Amino acid sequence: MALKHTPVWQRTHLCGTLTSAHVGHSVTVNGWMAKNRNLGGLLFVDLRDQSGKIQVVLNPEHQPALCQQLESIRPESVLGIRGTVVLRPNDMQNTSMATGQVEVHVTELQVYSASEVLPFAISDNLTEASDTLRMQYRYLDLRRDSVKEKILHRIRIAQLFRQSLEKLGFLDIETPYLYKSTPEGAREFLVPSRMHAGSGYALPQSPQLFKQLLMVSGFDRYYQIVRCFRDEDLRADRQPEFTQIDCEISFATQPLVLEIFDTVIQHMVNTFYGKEKIQTIPRITYQYAMDTYGSDKPDTRFGLHLQDLTSLARRIEFVGFQTALTQGGIVNALVVPGQAEWFSRKRLDAYTELAKQHGLTGLGWAKIQADGWQSPLGKFCSPELQGEIGHQLGTQVGDVILFAAGPWKTTKTALGTFRNALAKDLSLTKVEELAFLWVTDFPAFEWDETHSRWAACHHPFTSPQLQDIPLLDTDPGRVRASAYDLVCNGFELGGGSIRIHQPDLQEKVFALLGLSPEETEQKFGFLLRALKMGAPPHGGIALGLDRIAMILTGSDAIRDVIPFPKTQRGTCLLTGSPSPLSPTALAELHLQPKATP
Repeated sequence: MALKHTPVWQRTHLCGTLTSAHVGHSVTVNGWMAKNRNLGGLLFVDLRDQSGKIQVVLNPEHQPALCQQLESIRPESVLGIRGTVVLRPNDMQNTSMATGQVEVHVTELQVYSASEVLPFAISDNLTEASDTLRMQYRYLDLRRDSVKEKILHRIRIAQLFRQSLEKLGFLDIETPYLYKSTPEGAREFLVPSRMHAGSGYALPQSPQLFKQLLMVSGFDRYYQIVRCFRDEDLRADRQPEFTQIDCEISFATQPLVLEIFDTVIQHMVNTFYGKEKIQTIPRITYQYAMDTYGSDKPDTRFGLHLQDLTSLARRIEFVGFQTALTQGGIVNALVVPGQAEWFSRKRLDAYTELAKQHGLTGLGWAKIQADGWQSPLGKFCSPELQGEIGHQLGTQVGDVILFAAGPWKTTKTALGTFRNALAKDLSLTKVEELAFLWVTDFPAFEWDETHSRWAACHHPFTSPQLQDIPLLDTDPGRVRASAYDLVCNGFELGGGSIRIHQPDLQEKVFALLGLSPEETEQKFGFLLRALKMGAPPHGGIALGLDRIAMILTGSDAIRDVIPFPKTQRGTCLLTGSPSPLSPTALAELHLQPKATP
């Protein structure tokens, strides 16, 4: 059978742009048939393209052939329409549509492609389709207005970043995707080489070293909206491939970087919303964040601050507290105002189980009553001491105190987890709220118990704070990094640092992290040689475009703002990847297929 070719009509307007100003105009529009309604005397069709919808009208009495043709095809078929823009009658105007004042009376119609029966309806009230089915037919899911709108918002956010950065003198420069494997930080995706047997590339976790080399090259300010790759377990705010807004500045200081990106973030957010949504971004230290919120990425939209009870807890004759204190730990508390009745025994048991999952032996609690505590801890704590604790914590009748005891970081992190869980369970936050802040003064190093060595908390190219450099030889755990994170609503949206630009300091840090001179040369010899040839002081930041778009669009997960996301197992249900490699492809890459057990 001969293939039928339908010529494409050049459209004069997008569907969503027609208004009363176009009344009387002859127009050509192309799009998808969203709805087809036969109301007896007239046939109404909603035609949709990227810009929106327009209602088109046919008269079966005067256009029987066109109406018969239209009624024979299914919704989501692709049409071309020629006709005249007409003002709708007053009682038929639709104020919920941008084009609701007008309609197009059809004079010509052609079908570019007819749709088969769809696996689910293209509707924003989608309930019958599972997430798996939606991802399998993602191109259909993207036709839904609510889904498409988030992708368009993401595009707008990227445009605003570009405008702001280029206005500030940043240059858009590309860096390689095929890179050298340097297993520092997250697990890499490896790419075997056909031409070099036994060797391969790694897909970049970030363009970190290339952007530093650009500073050594004399480029003053760099940015790139770039794809990055990490072979990690996935969650709601993580995908194996993601997009970051990567930036670097020569002759940078930490105050300069924060000042620049205060401006960039404010411009982007306020322009995106069309109003002043945020002003100056607050700054807190890592120590304050952990002490007060139990997290280095705190959600500051609500209270429930952590409070230290270590001193008073020494007088509570409870073995769990005393054991933690004897081992150098702490006792902290979190007050939940007015929720004594809400905290049922079932809820307290659930929070106790959560405490155990986060490394604590249990969870203490006390409900504040007029005559004292209702609490298993009551018998270990005199009425006088209960009063002192209540005074320090500022409790009132009807409040609940949650206690945690153990090592400093374990205790803080566990209570921080309770804090976030309580905010969700008690609906203490609103999606439209934005609480941006900078977190600074992170530890530079932490002890890796598994490998019995120091590890970099950020990455090994982060400069220690100048006043802490002498501690590298005596107490690395007290060294603070010249590092900073951008946080919003409990999510880390970006992180950066001032980099090491002196080769001797960089070699010292590599040695502290347990790299031998031979390993240092093999992995980072090119960087050290560059630093020895005139490297400016420099620093920068990488901002997660996916997470920023997720926050600003009020989405539940970053996959909602990614056109073609992966599942939590790293698979693409649309294309069926990853897929098995053929024996020929494996042989060309010098790989052996895994033996079948």
